[in-house]
This record gives sequence, C-alpha cells and structure tokens, in this order.
Amino acid sequence: MENFETLLDHYADITVTIGLNVQKDQDVMIFAPIESPEFVRKIVKKAYEVGAKNVFVDWTDEQLTRLRLELAAEQSLEQFPDWRAKSFQELADQNAAFLYIYSPNPELLKGIDPLRISAAQKAAAAANKQFTKDKSSAKVSWTIVSVPTLAWSAKVYPGMGEAERMDALWQQIFTITRANNANPEEAWKKHIQALTDKLNYFNEKRFKKLHYNGPGTNLTIELPTEHLWVGGGMTNGKGTPFQPNMPTEEIFTMPLKTGVNGTVSSTKPLNYGGNLIDHFSITFENGRIVDYTAKQGLDTLKQIIETDEGAHYLGEVSLVPHHSPISETNLIFYNTLFDENASCHLAIGHGFPFNYRGGRQMSEEALAAAGMNQSLTHVDFMVGSGELDIDGETADGQIIPIFREGNWVI
Repeated sequence: MENFETLLDHYADITVTIGLNVQKDQDVMIFAPIESPEFVRKIVKKAYEVGAKNVFVDWTDEQLTRLRLELAAEQSLEQFPDWRAKSFQELADQNAAFLYIYSPNPELLKGIDPLRISAAQKAAAAANKQFTKDKSSAKVSWTIVSVPTLAWSAKVYPGMGEAERMDALWQQIFTITRANNANPEEAWKKHIQALTDKLNYFNEKRFKKLHYNGPGTNLTIELPTEHLWVGGGMTNGKGTPFQPNMPTEEIFTMPLKTGVNGTVSSTKPLNYGGNLIDHFSITFENGRIVDYTAKQGLDTLKQIIETDEGAHYLGEVSLVPHHSPISETNLIFYNTLFDENASCHLAIGHGFPFNYRGGRQMSEEALAAAGMNQSLTHVDFMVGSGELDIDGETADGQIIPIFREGNWVI
C-alpha cells in the first residue's frame, strides 16, 4: 500500500490526540490483540511524546480465549480475577485513559456452548461494574479503534488472498477514520463540529417520541423529558474532551425505559462474543422485550436478553444516516464499531448517565426513577437501512420528519 507507514502514523496520531486526547502525566492503558504490535508501538511512542506518564499494554490472544471457554472448568468461568478488576479500577481512579483495539473474529466461538460464554461475560461484567460505570458516565476517557487481522479480513473479503484482503481492510480503515487526509486532526475537528450542530438541533427540539417505520419495523420510542443527545466527542470528569469511537457518524440518547413499543428488525449481522446473530427481530411492550426471533444465533440472542432484568430493555437510541462514509462502502464489517456507524442502531441493556441532563451527578436510584435503564450489559444492534423512515413527535403532538429512506431530511 502506498505510504502505508505514513497512514499508520496518522492513524496512531489521531487515536492519541483526538481519540484519547492524552494529557501530560496521564497514564494510558491499551487492550490489544497480539496481531497488532506495529500499531501499538506507534501508539505508545505518540502517547509518550505528548506527555503520558506510563503506557501499559494488555495483550490478548483469541485462540487462548477460545481454549479457556472450551476447556476450563465451569466454575472458573463464573469467576473474574480480582487482581485484574482492581488494577483497572485503580487506573480509572487515577484518571487513566483507556484504549481498546478491537479486531473481531466473527467465527471465533462458533460451536461453544452459549451458556459457558454467558457465564464468563457475566462474571467479567459483575467484577468490573464500577469500572464500567466510570466509563459509561464519562468519568474517564476511552477510545475504541480497530486494526485488521487475518481472521477478520477473511470475513469481510472472503474471495481475496491474505495479503490482498489485509491491504484492502487497512485501506478502508484509513479512509473511514480520516487517517488518509493530509491533515487528519483538522478533518476530525470539522467532522466533530458537524455532528455537534446536528445534536444541538435535537437538544433544542426536545422530541417526546421517535417513530420508526421500515421493512419488519414498526416501533415507537419515548424519550425522557430531560434526555440529552450526545455525539461528536465527549468530555471526561476532568473536563478533557475525548472521542470514544473512531470512526463515529452517530448522535445518540437514551430511551425512556418503559416507553418502547412495537417491533424492530435487524438490518446487519451482529457479531457478539465471536458468535453471529442475523436476521433477527425484537418486540417490545412498555419497554420490555416480550418476543424475539432469529434465523441465526437465536441461542446467543437469548443469552444477551437473559443477562439480567435490565437486558430486557433498551439503553440507547442512535441516529446514523444511510449515506455515511461507512455505509457507502457497501460492506458488512462484522464489527459493531464499524457497522453501527453505518446504520441507525439501538442498544439492549445499560443506558448512559451523560444522556440525561445532570445525569453524571445523579445516583443510580435517581437515574432509574428518571427512566434510565440499568444492566450489566450494553449490546448495540443495527436497524437502519435505505428503507427506514423516522419521525419525531414533539410534546405538543407535532410530527416532524427526521429520516426518509434512511437519510436526514432536517
């Protein structure tokens, strides 16, 4: 690939300066697949150059992950190491920034009992509850990015050879994340401003409900009175801006927990923990999931919904135009970070306190009373397409078109 090292440098630079926005004397924690050493080294170098105090790297090997879930004693899957949970929380308490390099293998856990996978995920979620809360309330900064791996690229480009498909996926990532711009930081600042302008419109309009209509979808989502739309970056507890997802094309808020009614159908496959869920639909009554179907991955979908009581409700509603840079690649990435930014999406499970006015300072009990859902899980799934229409309903009953054929009309 022409200028690969330059593009990789750009990608690392914007990850550190726009994504994490690393501050002087701040610790950085990186969670990375073992297939990404070159990129991680560039991240570490850039982080130290901008003043990071310590940069720690937690390497993962997907084959070791599979071996544990396949062979470990069932009792061990129900436990998460205390030392790991404590180390993450200690870093969060010290205002560290957290980078997640996500490179999914959609077939990784194929054939493994979903109950074993669910047990491990529940244990991790329970042990890291406070750490997750610190992230979901934006107390700390975090960023998610992706790099190609052989397994992931094979799923996106099944007809190509190894080198060709890796090169093709790298090129898509560089383009989608704006790393291929002459000045990527400036390109990101302009993009963030455009998203900010859009969410400002929604925060001024204060829609009471959103109405979704499309193939297999007839859904109404009520929003809490003091809901807030967020997008185009966030600010942590110290007042430092950061960008949690790179790429991002969304603005999002929380639904009223008990205010979701109707049926919604997925429009892209969902890769969850190494298992694919596809062609699924979910029906809600007064916010709660009362029925669901799937042509593929029904057992996995069931395990998500049965994580806890909160997993029977929604925690996020996100708007993304169909004519977005990711959607227009006409690719399914089998990677939620990319696919959710190509499509309107919803999330089963936990809501975000920053999506409610004053929510960061509110207790869990107060947030629950305000209508925010709480759960150990948060799973995004894609519902947008070129056939989706969305209307906003104001408090006085006025209906305003928002999306037609999947794209903005406001």
